[in-house]
Amino acid sequence: MTLALSSPAFAHGGEIPRKHTCEGQDVSPPLAWASVPASAKSLVLIVDDPDAPDPAAPKTTWVHWVLYDVPPAATGLAEGVRRLPMGTREGVNDWKRTGYGGPCPPIGRHRYCHKLYALDAALGDLGQPSKAQLEAAMKGHVLAQTELIGTYQKGA
Repeated sequence: MTLALSSPAFAHGGEIPRKHTCEGQDVSPPLAWASVPASAKSLVLIVDDPDAPDPAAPKTTWVHWVLYDVPPAATGLAEGVRRLPMGTREGVNDWKRTGYGGPCPPIGRHRYCHKLYALDAALGDLGQPSKAQLEAAMKGHVLAQTELIGTYQKGA
């Protein structure tokens, strides 16, 4: 079985509902995952936008959410999650804060990549790492990974 990530709010490749964006309530979408490897010790969730600032000429990948040490027994996150699964730690997004920051593309339709990783280790207290710091800590520990992509364009 392969690690799987889905959302009842949008299909893979589909549009992320406005309520999960800066034009709505800016609450995280509900996420569900399955087929976590039995040997996994923790999960990592990274949500980013590889199309920033303009999909026609992307210059950076904007990070929207960073979670790590998610317990492998967890099966997902509720919409607008306020209480993360016990033991879950947060990194910083590109707004220099923890927590979810929804899609808010300045121009065009952007892709939002929800990446889930199963690791063979818990990473422990890394403080509030950036995506790059977290990816460095994950190196050599990834057992499985999957991705759910949603799109959004302002005013669409």
